[in-house]
Amino acid sequence: MAVPTELSPFQPGTGVPPPYLAGREEEQTLFRRYFDALRRGRSVPAPILLYGPLGNGKTALLRWAKREAAADDGLDTHWLVGSEIPAAGHFVARLGLGSWLRKIAPESVSVAGVGFSLRGGDDRPPLLAEALEARAKAKPLLILLDEAHTLKPEVGQWLLNAAQAAGSEAPFLLVLAGTPDLRARLSEMEASFWNRARQLPLGRLDEAAAGEAIRRPLAEDGIGVEEEALARIVRESHGYPFFVQLWGQAAWDRVRGAGDGGGQVTMAVVEEAAGEFEAARNRYYSDRYRELEKRDLLPAARAVAAAFPEDGLLSNAAFRRAIPRSGGGGPGEAEAAEALEHLGFVWQARGTLSWEPGIPSLMDCILEHAPPPDDDEAAGG
Repeated sequence: MAVPTELSPFQPGTGVPPPYLAGREEEQTLFRRYFDALRRGRSVPAPILLYGPLGNGKTALLRWAKREAAADDGLDTHWLVGSEIPAAGHFVARLGLGSWLRKIAPESVSVAGVGFSLRGGDDRPPLLAEALEARAKAKPLLILLDEAHTLKPEVGQWLLNAAQAAGSEAPFLLVLAGTPDLRARLSEMEASFWNRARQLPLGRLDEAAAGEAIRRPLAEDGIGVEEEALARIVRESHGYPFFVQLWGQAAWDRVRGAGDGGGQVTMAVVEEAAGEFEAARNRYYSDRYRELEKRDLLPAARAVAAAFPEDGLLSNAAFRRAIPRSGGGGPGEAEAAEALEHLGFVWQARGTLSWEPGIPSLMDCILEHAPPPDDDEAAGG
């Protein structure tokens, strides 16, 4: 196969928004409505909270939001990552809030570099909400905070509470994105707002959305796709956005590699592309397997995978029962449950206490390759 000289519209795993952000129309509408309110100088009802397993497009949606916000010069937009804010002063420095703090309390605040101090002896920024509010009133402010689950608790507590206070008085919006357990982590930070935030779980795409995520970018490149071929791609991707993009990349490579400038994704093309897709998928599975193995979670992951019913939903009680008791060397039941959620092996996305797989086919991989439990584990200890 010839090597295509063009760039593929599919970019799996890069965090770059795909050419068509399928299945996220509701989220996009909400962002546009909030951005319009900010540009009009209005406060918005609540912050936005995006959460879901790895590979479901949280970063891609955030980057789309950043582009949408930059459509005109009406919003002062900042992109931050939780791990890049190890202390309060780093946030103050990144947003240039030092000058605002000095204006608000010139006799009390001293700011230098990424550090600041209060002459009263308190090293926290109690005036941060006022500084954010003043900044947002000068120009509507948008902060997109990716990997919010990596915020240190002490930093997250004052940052999130200050953001909530500022957003109620000024055109300011904070958007947080993180792992499926982000809500629990915010609760541990004692952030007062999180349960009032607009919560947007990002999970797998339905069949129609997954199909359009393949069909539309191909059509824009002059490539058609047979219905039978598209149905197989959708079925084997399980609606998992990362796999949808992997399939699109593999099919595009095969058609463009033919060098005819157009082409059609047929069942024959899919058969040829399957090897490329499966190799990339298996590398991904290998990374997730090693991740579980490193954390001593394979026994728990295997037991939970085996417990899932055909409809793909597991009650909370059944989920807890499925996790084997620790034999002394691995994590306890509660710790294992939290870790499986954090890694996105399972998560709760439907507004109930039921659990669903992050990637159903990963569970099949774990069942096939993880060592079976010994007799003591199978008996619950």
